[in-house]
Amino acid sequence: MSTARKELQIKESEDEVLLKKGYKIIKKLGEGSYAPVYFTEYTIKNETARGKSTGEKETVLKLACKIIDTKRAPKDYVKKFLPRELDVMTRMNHPHIVHIQSIFQRKSRYFIFMRMEHTDLLDCILENGPISEGRARLWFRQLVLAVQYLHEMGVAHRDLKCENCLISFNNNLKLADFSFARYVIDGHGKKLTSSTYCGSLNYAAPEVLKGTVYYPKNSDCWSIGVILFAMVNKAMPFEDKNVKNLVDQQLNKKWKFRAKVVDYLSPEIKTLTEHLLEPDPLKRWLTDQAIDSDWIRLDPRLISLTVDEQTCLVQARQLKEIYMEKLRKKTKFEGGVTGETNKVRVEAPAEKTEQEEDGFKVLKRSLTRGGEGSKIYQSRLRV
Repeated sequence: MSTARKELQIKESEDEVLLKKGYKIIKKLGEGSYAPVYFTEYTIKNETARGKSTGEKETVLKLACKIIDTKRAPKDYVKKFLPRELDVMTRMNHPHIVHIQSIFQRKSRYFIFMRMEHTDLLDCILENGPISEGRARLWFRQLVLAVQYLHEMGVAHRDLKCENCLISFNNNLKLADFSFARYVIDGHGKKLTSSTYCGSLNYAAPEVLKGTVYYPKNSDCWSIGVILFAMVNKAMPFEDKNVKNLVDQQLNKKWKFRAKVVDYLSPEIKTLTEHLLEPDPLKRWLTDQAIDSDWIRLDPRLISLTVDEQTCLVQARQLKEIYMEKLRKKTKFEGGVTGETNKVRVEAPAEKTEQEEDGFKVLKRSLTRGGEGSKIYQSRLRV
């Protein structure tokens, strides 16, 4: 194995097969959740259905490749979180969610190829300062629609933060990283609670930090509120390394916009932020209310859904029905009863074994090129 291959931690046999498929892993970008991420080029050959060249120039896409080695990742992640992540990623498709090009499995390793974006929201804020209301409104709308899509599928993200909001080269926001995502409904559509302490400290809702059972969709919306605040304020609404003190700040609504920006912000964004940073999860605004807020309506161009956005919302509801039907059949087959549905652990979807090529199982392969359209971390934003 060459020195370059060793540095990339890619086996020669894996590299050869991926090259045949058009994927060239070039360099390491960093570390994701339990997995390194690599810059990759994907070459699309313009051929006819019979494999003959069309004469057009080959297209090269810039992708990021996340490689998960189940032999090295924590057992809890492999058994509990990874199947959920793969399940969600193989199903989702939305213009404001990072485009998953393909997912392959070879023995103990998973190769997840996704569209390469320009930067993330946190770096954008740190480099450029507070985001203008006009730009923040567009990005916030895209974020909420992405989360609304997941929620309509019956899925909660559970790790919403600025670092997981990618900014494309065309200045659009794309939601990413589904390491802690999970379905939060049973086979009859009943909402399920969660008790896992996951996410990022300063984005986590008070009910999560208190260690009580919580409704993940409601907690997602708290995190959305934190992201909105951070965008226009270049600071976090709450920040304390002591969890008890942090929860006390949240419950007593001890947050305020910085003096540098407060006089320039509209009353509508202040009202929206207050509703999202509501410590009572049952009173907190959800995605439907956020997307229909007066602040979004200040820009008439953002009121109506695009055709793609509307289509994806309909598909999300259909995917939820399919999921619930599969869960009901699984529960019935295993001799379960309605009250025990919450105990059924759904494995990664059957679609992942649909094909096997050169030792690689194809979990997902996009037919399009993609386009615009229990760990706690400290934030890098400071008050």
